[in-house]
Amino acid sequence: MTTDDTTTGQHDSNTPADDNAASDDEDHFTVTPYDVSGTVDYDRLLERFGADRLTDEQVGRFPDHPMLRRRIYYAGRSVDRYLDAAEAGETHSIVTGVGPSGPMHLGHALVFYLAKELQDATGAEVLIPLSDDEKYYAKDLTYEEISEYRDENLRDLLAVGFDPEKTTIVVDTEDADVMYPVASALARHLTQSTVDATYGEPDNVGLSFYPAVQAAHLLLPQLVHGEHPTLVPVAVDQDPHVRVCRDVAAKERFPVSKPGALLGRFLPTLDGPGKMSASDDVPAIDLTDEPDDVRDVIREHAFTGGRASVAEHREHGGDPSVDVPFQYLRFFFERDDDELARIEESYREGELLSGELKELASDRIGEFLSAHQRRRAALGELDSELDPYRLTDAERERARQAVGLRG
Repeated sequence: MTTDDTTTGQHDSNTPADDNAASDDEDHFTVTPYDVSGTVDYDRLLERFGADRLTDEQVGRFPDHPMLRRRIYYAGRSVDRYLDAAEAGETHSIVTGVGPSGPMHLGHALVFYLAKELQDATGAEVLIPLSDDEKYYAKDLTYEEISEYRDENLRDLLAVGFDPEKTTIVVDTEDADVMYPVASALARHLTQSTVDATYGEPDNVGLSFYPAVQAAHLLLPQLVHGEHPTLVPVAVDQDPHVRVCRDVAAKERFPVSKPGALLGRFLPTLDGPGKMSASDDVPAIDLTDEPDDVRDVIREHAFTGGRASVAEHREHGGDPSVDVPFQYLRFFFERDDDELARIEESYREGELLSGELKELASDRIGEFLSAHQRRRAALGELDSELDPYRLTDAERERARQAVGLRG
């Protein structure tokens, strides 16, 4: 399952979903796996999707992280089972990936950094799938173009710093000896009516089959390591993918349990409410952007909650709830809650100006990008760097045998 298109809500084109979508004419917002528009009502989405809001007790059981403390990830499915296994030192896994159709940006990166911190804290197995085949079906791109994006995305993933002893990276076309037989075994539990209701009528038969591949991503850790709890951190628009896989897992004869989900809010685009996407007209902040260029982009494009004039701002203060630079700090880039509260209060009181808040957010994001880019630049030749993260021959055979095939 991929962050670009199936994990953090980065889908940007296709036919909207149906039964598993949330579209509310009264509030003028739409949330499907392929389309997000309007101002999202996250409470109403939970009612529609039937997910459970995270409790204080559950958040306290996770390793400390600002995206959980601040309820950026605010709901889930089967979370307790995952937490029970993590606390008991039993096998548990996380699945999060990317669809290689462009450069990776901040909207992609944050979930990977969350997964890395969870892995560091509890020893979670992490599976990172790259869905190059789905990009070929869904985008006007050649495999050569997709392969170039894939290689750049892989360098960004390696720069995150996952533990190679606990992390597996799969590329659908390169690992077809595993992905295809697993997906084929799962496909028999998916009807075309289910696919149409969840994703809309597909543009081609490749996209009709792809939900089976997505289910294979989510269940692969259990096919390799045995039945155990899996958690899939996704933006809330991608929850239908998890739900489809949970239905498939419930029908399968081989021993797998339903994957759990950790549902998150969207990192806003620079121009305001919504989600950051590489396909929007407003610039996204790519992981390879120079910090000085990011500063210029934020200065020019970031929507603020400030007033029309300095005098008015000093008198009435700003609104951090709609201010994009502040929201970037809240999501990830100011990790100290007391400092974030100080910034918020100073902005509300008019002491901190919008331009100063933009500079502060630019500094924090620039520090993050500089550190990421240093690790990326230190990588060697891609194939040799990837070797420790590949499925072993024994793991490939275990996965094939789990679905009834022999080598």
